[in-house]
Amino acid sequence: MLSEALLCFGANSTSIDEHDDDSEVGDEICISSIFSVSQDVKESISLAVDSIGLKEIPSYDVVMHDHTDWIKESQESFHPVQVIEGIWIVPEWRKPPDLQATNIILNPGLAFGTGDHPTTKLCLMLLYDVIKGGEVFLDYGTGSGILAIAAIKFGAAFSAGLDIDPQAITAAQHNATLNNIQPEKLFLSLVPSTGSSTFTNEIVSKPTDRQHLNDKGVVTETEKFHVVIANILLNPLLDLADQIVSHAKPGATVGLSGIISEQVPRIIHRYSPFLEDITVSKMDDWACLAGFKKINLG
Repeated sequence: MLSEALLCFGANSTSIDEHDDDSEVGDEICISSIFSVSQDVKESISLAVDSIGLKEIPSYDVVMHDHTDWIKESQESFHPVQVIEGIWIVPEWRKPPDLQATNIILNPGLAFGTGDHPTTKLCLMLLYDVIKGGEVFLDYGTGSGILAIAAIKFGAAFSAGLDIDPQAITAAQHNATLNNIQPEKLFLSLVPSTGSSTFTNEIVSKPTDRQHLNDKGVVTETEKFHVVIANILLNPLLDLADQIVSHAKPGATVGLSGIISEQVPRIIHRYSPFLEDITVSKMDDWACLAGFKKINLG
């Protein structure tokens, strides 16, 4: 959990080294994280620790390395990932293993979302199941833009991606270009301030400036998203529940991930007032919840 939180709060990459059973260190685990030199490492670690509810900051050391070394090291660690048969996540610098498959080309840059994490795979599989063609999709916490891009490749009419990190928006825009996503099909933005109408207004203007697509479900002033997925962390999922669900139209599919299996009951309890028919899928002790927004709330 801490490793994933570090990625969300500024780390470019992380790796986990567990000591052998016969080690004198016991059950200690070492997390190695790479940050850019401009990143405030102390603040990033503090935010990551707080986001997962740790009571104290683990001990750590900061070591400076040559910039080009970690770029090469990071790229060499990324390989094409098969999500399910016919769907691959392919790093920009690698050749797709199957040219006939749906290949999502990705350069995560400084954003979370390389395609090999269980929560990303779970969300991609959920998307593949629910996108039938013509939907409007919201990726809440878009990171590298992988889900927003995948939705369009699966047949969605329009995707929007929100994030709190400007570097994530930059990475997502680059990845959209790599995948030849037309600008009118994808809107990327920093999370708007509470009560701001800018986000909705800009989304409305994108598709409707070109043609009237209400019959295909494109957003208008009174409609919202057919599918919303938030693959973030436990605490933001709990704190932002009202806001996340508010973007979904009644009856829409809402997916929630970025949590481990033991946290599932807390998410179900928090979202039960908003969602019905909640289901849970799991992979390597990580979980993804999906439900339908209730027609009548309150």
